[in-house]
Amino acid sequence: MSKDRLQSDLCAEKLKALGEPIRLRIIDLLRDGERTVSQIAEALEEEVVNISHHLGILYHARLVTKRKEGRFVVYNLHPEVAAVSKAGKQHLDFGCCRLEVPDA
Repeated sequence: MSKDRLQSDLCAEKLKALGEPIRLRIIDLLRDGERTVSQIAEALEEEVVNISHHLGILYHARLVTKRKEGRFVVYNLHPEVAAVSKAGKQHLDFGCCRLEVPDA
């Protein structure tokens, strides 16, 4: 049997978590820095309960981290999800694959 260089199970979990447009929008927003659930909901014009649900999925897929700050939960991109810029192109590195970020 060949070695699983892609870490297929882990990669599939991450890609599945990214399969919803709102989750991609959350990831893109977090590229600019950490945010609370309320800040994310306001920026994306979504309900807080919806954002919380999607953040839970992203957290379990190890795409975002969270920490308590008083009564707020603050989310950030997971350290392994690197926002990298090469030759003027930005991309998100998920370990098993990369997502190129289109120019604004």
